[in-house]
Amino acid sequence: MKYKNEIKIQFPSHSENEAFSRTAVAAFAAQLDPTVEELTEIKTAISEAVSNAIIHAYDEAQNGIVTVEVKSTEDRKIVMIVSDEGIGIGDIEKAKEPLYTSKAGEERSGMGFTVMESFTDRLEITSKPGEGTKVTMIKQLDLLV
Repeated sequence: MKYKNEIKIQFPSHSENEAFSRTAVAAFAAQLDPTVEELTEIKTAISEAVSNAIIHAYDEAQNGIVTVEVKSTEDRKIVMIVSDEGIGIGDIEKAKEPLYTSKAGEERSGMGFTVMESFTDRLEITSKPGEGTKVTMIKQLDLLV
């Protein structure tokens, strides 16, 4: 896939950086003149992916790095990649099940991957325990007429 433009940002796995990533990705996507609905879906999907990395990738005492890459194509696709070098996911299929959470004692809905999948056209998750997780989401924007 050939990219028209791309950005890459990295930040510590602090909860306040979720809002930063959401704003940065929205500003990048705005260059393609998405509809309000498309922009909302992009912001929601990236928020879920970054939140997952912040909450699940690293132990509370450990500060890790979250990387967000966003790319656009000539045919108006937005490719969003969120990665970490945290604990990884042992069973991706289990993690994708609605209402499943690895933090059962906390107030977590277990809907992160479900939300990402519903607001994008394609969701890919790769992960290895002890090596981290990479979430790739692709959103096709409406074609301009």
